[in-house]
Amino acid sequence: MEYSLEEVMETVNMTLYHNFDIRTVTLGVNLKDCIDSDLEVFKSKVYDRIADCGKTLVLEAGKLEDKYGIPIINKRISVTPVSLIVESCPSSAPLEIAKTLDRAARDAGIDFIGGYGALVQKGMTKADARIIDSLPEALSCTERVCAFLNVASTPSGMNMDAVVRLGSILKEISKRTENGVGCARFVAFSNAPEDNPFMAGAFHGVGEPDFSLNIGISGPGVVRSVVEKNRECDLTALSEIIKRTAFKITRAGELIGRELAVNMGVPFGIVDISLASTTKVGDSVAGIVEMMGIERMGAPGSTAALALLIDAVKKGGAMASGNVGGLSGTFIPVSEDSCMNDAVKCRALSIEKLEALTAVCSVGLDMIAIPGDTPAETISAIIADELSIGVVNGKTTGVRLIPVPGKKAGDYVNFGGLLGETYVMEVNRFSPRDFILRGGRMPSPITSMRN
Repeated sequence: MEYSLEEVMETVNMTLYHNFDIRTVTLGVNLKDCIDSDLEVFKSKVYDRIADCGKTLVLEAGKLEDKYGIPIINKRISVTPVSLIVESCPSSAPLEIAKTLDRAARDAGIDFIGGYGALVQKGMTKADARIIDSLPEALSCTERVCAFLNVASTPSGMNMDAVVRLGSILKEISKRTENGVGCARFVAFSNAPEDNPFMAGAFHGVGEPDFSLNIGISGPGVVRSVVEKNRECDLTALSEIIKRTAFKITRAGELIGRELAVNMGVPFGIVDISLASTTKVGDSVAGIVEMMGIERMGAPGSTAALALLIDAVKKGGAMASGNVGGLSGTFIPVSEDSCMNDAVKCRALSIEKLEALTAVCSVGLDMIAIPGDTPAETISAIIADELSIGVVNGKTTGVRLIPVPGKKAGDYVNFGGLLGETYVMEVNRFSPRDFILRGGRMPSPITSMRN
């Protein structure tokens, strides 16, 4: 793949003036061949593999940052879902592996390591149940470990027994971590992609090679700048402008990803073209929507504007690369997006409107602070509502809710760093208890019968 001088100069300008960056390079690592009947030997193998791979990833990524001048914000690793590698181990194994992953990531300089989780959309094994039960302790005694559960899919429906358990588990994680921030390292999924480079939901899928290098790019500041320059054009023309911009962003990202994979001697996986916000001013997905002409994110028209945005981004990305994958959507994390946060503060944006927005983007209810006294069954019901959108529409959706101890609707909370700050959102006070506690499994929709 060849790149012109003009493309290189455009990338330099995007980096210097519009916050363009490589949000993450994520190395997928197979751990199945590390399994050993001796838990200490098992842990040693896992540590050595993660530490060695992690150090190489950090070193080679740093070289490319220097070479191209494009920031690579996070260096991450995703591993085989831990439930699959502890099946034959003692009950203490999941937590021991979590601690080992955390220690190896820390020693290698890796920012986050994902894969502590299970795929339970149709039922749970004993190992799956152990993983779920260990989540509060695993996320409170580690700093870099990220966890996931895929509890629903279009072919299988939704495992409501798992969803019911999550409500109380999230409340317990919240109690054990400052401001409930441990919940920010856990995501519940429907239709989880196996090649997602973004945390907290990244894991190395069963159908993947031993190693794969996935890259997540982000350029909301770049897209916002071109929208700002084209305030008068109609929506057809605006879509084309955004599409061309996404093409350029994707080309730049794939250049970095492919070269990094070659330098590490591993296969290149995918480039995820998601627009991911940061707390920087101007680096906001909600800001793009507002620049399109919506007075405040959450106002009527927000869903249509977001739909146009993500469609154009996906078309541009698909045109630029044959290796687009992962989530490739728009992230709308409340605490990590300054304009989203402002919309919550002035009550333009509610959880119900956020849920509507997720019908047209690929991520879901993300980084939402809710009152600490929210009942467990209400938390489970919010998860079920959101994941139902993914199941019925055959798309990925996820949920990161943070019940903040001692906080009520309207209170301010600061999670620190990239996790940002936000205002606690109001939750509908009427109870779903009798429905949620029925449990069982919601059947797959008729749309799943495509074969």
